[in-house]
Amino acid sequence: MYYEQARNFIYKNARPLDIARWKYLFENGSKEDILIALTAYQNDDGGFGNALEPDCWNPNSSPVQTWVATKIIKEINLEDKNHPIIQGILNYLSSGKDFDGHTWSNTVATNNDYPHAPWWNFEISQETSYNPTACFIGFILKFADKNSKLFELACSLAKEAYSYFKIHFPMDSMHTVSCFVELYEYIKESSMNELLDIEEFNTLLHQQIQHVITYDTSKWTVDYVCKPSLFIGTKTSDFYMQNKEICDYECEFILNTQESDGTWGITWSWADYPEQWNISKNWWKSDLIIRNVRYIKEIRG
Repeated sequence: MYYEQARNFIYKNARPLDIARWKYLFENGSKEDILIALTAYQNDDGGFGNALEPDCWNPNSSPVQTWVATKIIKEINLEDKNHPIIQGILNYLSSGKDFDGHTWSNTVATNNDYPHAPWWNFEISQETSYNPTACFIGFILKFADKNSKLFELACSLAKEAYSYFKIHFPMDSMHTVSCFVELYEYIKESSMNELLDIEEFNTLLHQQIQHVITYDTSKWTVDYVCKPSLFIGTKTSDFYMQNKEICDYECEFILNTQESDGTWGITWSWADYPEQWNISKNWWKSDLIIRNVRYIKEIRG
């Protein structure tokens, strides 16, 4: 692997947040530096915007951009329930903003006012999606006060979400599936197994993951496809052993497809805002470097 080239690309092109992530994950950097950088994307309502999700330049809080913040919290194993960033997210989720009583919106109307990828365009009639709601349910179960109305709501929503998952099983949306994998992991971590049939959930997710993974690896370099790393980040994952062969293949694929500048090709684009896309593309390249280097480190050791 071109580790030095990857590192140099990060230092030359990445956002301060992603430089801090790189340092923390690979250079014994400070968790606090990530949190300081992350705070810059958080709004007064506790939600996140400001292109934290690089395909959406909406400065206003939205569920999807707030979900990205929860992923970073998970990445650095922040456990302090009283941390201002976590409390802010819980305040946003409990406010009812962008929430219909069952799910948080996948897109928001103000997205349309700013540069964004077409998949973040807001339309009035939208189908129910558990992306990112399933993740938020798990986040609340982990971090909210167990005596709060928000925690009580999350317990109820977990059962609704699981019912939806079983009715729509198997799903074809890899991102929605990844949200259910996150929910499963949060429930296990929070020892909330009594909320639903965790063994059944485990069995169904094994089948579900294998349903959506793109096994035609000839498509991996050219199309936006589903790779195992979307669901499996470590050897300790409940889903690693059953997918070991394709996970190991992804390691080889990552090593064989790195560009000489240390990056990997981005297999998607958006045409409406070419100037902003060129900036976002570099942000995505930095994020992909971090994810790929971490994946190799976790799976290959």
